[in-house]
Amino acid sequence: MGGGIVEIELQEIRQFISVVPPFDLLSESELKQIVQRLGIRYLRRGKFLPPDSKSPPSLYFIRQGTVSLYSTDNELIGMLAEGELCTAFCDTDVDAMIHATATEDTLVYGIPCVELFDIISSKPLVKEFLLHEPTRRLKQASTDTKKKLAQNATLMNTPLSALVTGKVVDIDLDSSIQDASVRMTESGVSSLLITEVGKLTGIITDRDIRSRCLAKGLSPATPVKQIMTRDPLKMSSDAMAFDALMMMTKKNIHHLPVIDGQQVRGIITATDLIRQEGKNAVYLTRSIHRAESVDALVEISRMIPDLQWQLFISGGSAEHVGRAITAVSSALTRRLIEMAEKKFGPPPVPFAWVAAGSQARREQSSHSDQDNGLIISDRMRPDDEEWFRLLAEFVCDGLNACGFVYCPGDAMAKNPQWRQTENVWTSYFINWITTPEPMALMLSSIFFDIRVIYGDKSLLQNIQQKIVGITKNNQLFLAHMTSNALQHRTPLGFFRDFVLVDEGEHKDTLDLKHKGIVPIIDLARIYALAEGIDKVNTVERLKAAAGSPSLSHDGADNLLDAYEFINRLRMEHQVEQIRNGENADNYLSPKQLSRLERSHLKDVFKVVQTMQESLAQRYHTGL
Repeated sequence: MGGGIVEIELQEIRQFISVVPPFDLLSESELKQIVQRLGIRYLRRGKFLPPDSKSPPSLYFIRQGTVSLYSTDNELIGMLAEGELCTAFCDTDVDAMIHATATEDTLVYGIPCVELFDIISSKPLVKEFLLHEPTRRLKQASTDTKKKLAQNATLMNTPLSALVTGKVVDIDLDSSIQDASVRMTESGVSSLLITEVGKLTGIITDRDIRSRCLAKGLSPATPVKQIMTRDPLKMSSDAMAFDALMMMTKKNIHHLPVIDGQQVRGIITATDLIRQEGKNAVYLTRSIHRAESVDALVEISRMIPDLQWQLFISGGSAEHVGRAITAVSSALTRRLIEMAEKKFGPPPVPFAWVAAGSQARREQSSHSDQDNGLIISDRMRPDDEEWFRLLAEFVCDGLNACGFVYCPGDAMAKNPQWRQTENVWTSYFINWITTPEPMALMLSSIFFDIRVIYGDKSLLQNIQQKIVGITKNNQLFLAHMTSNALQHRTPLGFFRDFVLVDEGEHKDTLDLKHKGIVPIIDLARIYALAEGIDKVNTVERLKAAAGSPSLSHDGADNLLDAYEFINRLRMEHQVEQIRNGENADNYLSPKQLSRLERSHLKDVFKVVQTMQESLAQRYHTGL
């Protein structure tokens, strides 16, 4: 297979392939055998891989340059760069379905598949990894995750360890009842663990103090050991929350110590468990509907991070979590509008409060900002503007107080630009489509994801009916939208290393939102616009576009898997921050990922890069 490798190169090549997954799992002996059997091949730009039909099926290491993979109908299905593997020719199911071409002058190392598999015969997992292309590995990872989540799909399978928070509050056996009362008051708890030489001996609750001390006329100086419950019932931290609730109900107790072996983790109360079941979107939206003040809404909103956490540990998909959080934010928006109408009087003319961005797509998290606007009837008179200004400021300020902070780009109804009549909004959209300059493209990426939250839906429908025919098959507009979308590059460098944030407080992290999720959202939006699809949700857009001229079924499946995988990483990261009492964000350090997660995440970014390149070729624009 071309020229052999001279001895002086062997050590450098061994070092190169030893860090390429999954070869980083092989022994020195196995690596040495592989290097000794490698061949080297230089490919000029445009040349095929394998270089000739006489070459045995081989696995190729891309040492320098790039290689593009194409299906039998010449659809681009992947690109490989330095440090990546071309494994397709070792898979008999895939070999005949693709061909590869050097995109630029390229250097590859190759080893016949038969010889390679003989060397790694004792490493079946390595072989399995090699026989899966990135998209197939990603799909397997997605399937494995869903299977794992299915086993934990309800709160009945939530361990107590996931619910116990805060430090253990205890008091010594010989302390007085008065000391116990002071300790409970200062700590803000309704029970104390009683310990003797660090070992759990009993428990005392506020009800014990009332019924066993005050009602009996005991002195506050009496030792707590006289009124405590000795050897209290307890449960292991790996026990399920549902089992704990059932036992507490059966035994008529309200406080249950949670232990790890002999170590006390904390106390769980019946109220904690009932509240946990109540931290769901239905419960919160009902509470929001009954709230009578902004302060009450703010208090309810403090439970939104807990809702995100609960949904995640209960097995909810990223789509499920996004819909639930958005249901709550939409309920908040509607209740704030109702409060405004009560405060400022009825609206002078019909209007529609519209959400844009993630709220419109039903993809919010507890960390989302707000994007919104007001579409007002063309019957509005100049004197009516003041009422809508008051409405917009009241609602936007209220959402900000509830944790859905102001849009950094000021795309909100409190900005007069986004508080306009139906005719003005129509002209906005037409101008964005017919004159796609940079600012118009940025605004299109926000307001082409739009949905009515409250008010007259026909106002938006009228606008959409006027513009849908302009966007479909408008190649110039779609090309500009594609060019704008391709500015959101996945954080995967030429050498297949992660490209990290290089400055500021999030230095050396991955921006999962803008570099991972947003590129997929942008792709889905363009597919929808190109096909005249009126869906707004990213998952719905990808499913609706699947099999169309814009997006193949396989491409849609790959993007759906990528979207779910990266969203789950983001959710998992935010849930961990919430559990630690930190503000949730989108910045994840690769150091927090396992080797397998890093490999899957690179596959995700590679899938997205491939789809971006395909779109760029279609609209003759560039990355």
